[in-house]
Amino acid sequence: MEIKNISILGGADWKETDQTYQDAFETCKLLAQNGYIILNGGGPGVMRAATDGAHAGGGTVIGVTYYPDYHHELFLGRDQNNRVDQEVTTEDYFDRTKELLILGDCHIVFRGGTGSISEFGMSWASSRIHKGHQIPLVLYGEFWTDVLEGFKEHMYMRSGEFKLYKIVKTPQEVLEFVQGLKNVSTPFSN
Repeated sequence: MEIKNISILGGADWKETDQTYQDAFETCKLLAQNGYIILNGGGPGVMRAATDGAHAGGGTVIGVTYYPDYHHELFLGRDQNNRVDQEVTTEDYFDRTKELLILGDCHIVFRGGTGSISEFGMSWASSRIHKGHQIPLVLYGEFWTDVLEGFKEHMYMRSGEFKLYKIVKTPQEVLEFVQGLKNVSTPFSN
């Protein structure tokens, strides 16, 4: 499996002093130093951290964006300080998310809010539907263990769905997982 483009998903509210922002920055810096192209939604928070980190690592960033035709109180939209190298403009939030998931050869989800939850859910559901041909899904942070235990306890989950992602805790673990994918025909799980 060849991995070239990595889609970074996560919350827009994180600031440079927040651990999640720093984790996304360091992860994307390391990935860029190893030749991966970073994709994100072109907004603030994890998205800008991904761009800044990739640029610090000498890499290229593609922003998959959309420009609402009216003010959305709870959607921060395009961050002009997120200086992507190439921009793919889409029609709305759903189209933007779909394109981020389609264009990425691997998805990495950082801590975030409802938008990050929807991105995670779409990626995970797509992995289940396309099992054996799915795009690798990486969940960054130990907190994911608790989130997924809640799903196991309270939701109807099919056999095998908890083997369709990898939980990691460091940028180095992300890199090792992604590099290890070139030796397998389909993604592996926890």
